[in-house]
Amino acid sequence: MACGDKELEKQLREAGDLLLKHPSSVDELLPLLDFEMGIISIGSHARDLGAPSNEALSQVENCLSRVEQSPRDPMLNALSPSRNALIEDELLRHSDVDVKVAVASCISEITRITAPDAPYEDEKMKDIFQLIVSSFENLSDKSSRSYNKRASILETVAKVRSCVVMLDLECDELIVAMFQHFLEAIRDYHPENVFASMETIMTLVVEESEEISLALLTPLLATVQRDNEEKLPIARKLGEKVIQNCAVKLKPYLAHAIKSLGVPLKNYSEVVASICEETTSSIENNDDNAIGEQQVWYLLHPRYNPLTVLLL
Repeated sequence: MACGDKELEKQLREAGDLLLKHPSSVDELLPLLDFEMGIISIGSHARDLGAPSNEALSQVENCLSRVEQSPRDPMLNALSPSRNALIEDELLRHSDVDVKVAVASCISEITRITAPDAPYEDEKMKDIFQLIVSSFENLSDKSSRSYNKRASILETVAKVRSCVVMLDLECDELIVAMFQHFLEAIRDYHPENVFASMETIMTLVVEESEEISLALLTPLLATVQRDNEEKLPIARKLGEKVIQNCAVKLKPYLAHAIKSLGVPLKNYSEVVASICEETTSSIENNDDNAIGEQQVWYLLHPRYNPLTVLLL
């Protein structure tokens, strides 16, 4: 094993052990969780928590970000203290927003490391996805202390396709909330990877869904209405991209959804109209083919066409 791996395992264990001691204040927690602050000197906080003084530690997220996907058993064992600490109620349900986002960021790294396997049992994964989706709510605020973490979580979810697990766990309402967060939070000033990650996640969810519910289609269709001035052009662009990416999947559902929502087809963007028109044309062609087959049967039947008897 490389010396670098041994050192990383050591740092992971130490950071995880500190986290298991549940630092009570935000000022203690955030440096321990915060990747952006790099390496910290624990100092007096370490003594208060029972850790060796003057020991430099990489914070949990910093350590996790350097662990490769599907690592060997020694690294997985070193990961255990952090993995266990992060899902305890003191952290998973912490009252501070920045702590919640930091915890979500660490857990998203763990999902990357263990992918394609989920790192926790199903019920706990539901709680984790609740936390992760909540971190997307304020992605529009680039001035937020946690903005970079929110964007990082988004990118990780897209890369490791963990959103598909939400379908397996039947987190339907949470998925709808996630779509709403994306369509409300996207801004022109976001870097391309934010838009691309949102597009990837939404496309994956639609394509991997067994059925497309009206609840899932509603925020997408609302975004691409021509007269919806509440939606930004960049949000409309995102909605159109997802619908276009999933045209084949959505085709059987769009016409019914539009009828249910009571908004005329002409009030939607061209991408929606074109898919619905293709559906209508397909139905008409199928009807024409059925009529044609009936006519051929009629012409060939001896009872209705005496010439058939002669041919036979």
